[in-house]
Amino acid sequence: MNALGIALFALVILISVSLHEAGHMGTAKAFGMKVTRYFVGFGPTLWSFRRGETEYGVKGVPLGGFVKIVGMTPQDEDADDPKAMWRFPVWKRSIVMSAGSIVHFILAAVAIWGLAVFSGLPNPDLPTKAPSDGQPAVLTVQPCVVTSLPLRACEAKDPASPASQAGLRNGDKLIAVNGAAVANWGEAIKQIRPLTAGQTATMTVLRDGAPQTLQLTPATVEREMSDGSVQKVAAIGVGLDATVPYLVKYGPGEAVGASAQYAGTMVGATFEALKEFPKRIPALFSAIGGEKRDPNTPISVVGISILGGEAAQEGAWSMFVGLFIAFNLFIGIFNLLPLLPLDGGHLFIAWFERIRSWVYARLHKPDPGRVDYFKLMPLTYTVILIFGAFTLLTVTADIVNPISIYK
Repeated sequence: MNALGIALFALVILISVSLHEAGHMGTAKAFGMKVTRYFVGFGPTLWSFRRGETEYGVKGVPLGGFVKIVGMTPQDEDADDPKAMWRFPVWKRSIVMSAGSIVHFILAAVAIWGLAVFSGLPNPDLPTKAPSDGQPAVLTVQPCVVTSLPLRACEAKDPASPASQAGLRNGDKLIAVNGAAVANWGEAIKQIRPLTAGQTATMTVLRDGAPQTLQLTPATVEREMSDGSVQKVAAIGVGLDATVPYLVKYGPGEAVGASAQYAGTMVGATFEALKEFPKRIPALFSAIGGEKRDPNTPISVVGISILGGEAAQEGAWSMFVGLFIAFNLFIGIFNLLPLLPLDGGHLFIAWFERIRSWVYARLHKPDPGRVDYFKLMPLTYTVILIFGAFTLLTVTADIVNPISIYK
């Protein structure tokens, strides 16, 4: 199932990229630009057919796709064609060049709406970053403690939880540990984890509006810390109140607003991830060298396909869809960065030309004309080299030391 899940997510990526190119092609044709080729994959042609002036087909290496729009720049060999792209108004070229990213955004939006209706989106009433941001420590008592990673449901072999043995109840609000006040779940964790196993600890809770004091003996467990390390800490076998749902389902209409809010959160997270990329690169080299992989390091299409395979293996299809959403938002935003050879680079140059011409006209100076793409080739090759090296680095890390959801 894991292998099938990986293959399925890789197929989903291929379809997304193919639709990206179809977005370019469809808008270019709609404006009357000449499109000569649209292919899924690279390498040798497996199958193709021609309809009108466009050849459609499938190539042997399923690692993306491409579309050929005639005369994207005045320096192209086919730039003299009367239907060359560079001859069209800048607003039309802008739509064509941004259409690929718009397709990714549409795919993400539809998937988010689907999650909102059929699976649920994170509860907006819960803290957005961590429970320590303010959620009260209203408890759900677990029947056991899982002493070693990975975390899972209770089994017969697991020891009974100290909380259940001491008489803590679902709905108790923890307000103090050994006399030290706690205001929320995050503070409760900070107070409980350093406790000494085998030594009695005092828990003060609010029950039916009145304080209750109980004593228990914490257990020693393995838990993963925020820095990714695994340490032995104390646990008493409680979680947050299960009556406060983490996920909330919406009706088809109200899901639109909830989806927009969630999409905004994810877009912000994507920009934060892009800003963090440079400082995460050393951790990739460390992971390749054998150190524990930081789950916050960048991943390649190989890595996200592995995560998709794990999600499929565990039947976590909402997580599978979440990975699909994250992929499309990231690619859509990344592709609009103002760097050649990305679409955002072509957009930047198109509007630079337009603004420059407007300024020169106001100054009563001759129009300086089009940007010479040949002069930008060294910069373009530098960007390609950097992106290629980064891709090689992430793929290597994802093969030798992949990020895992459940490990």
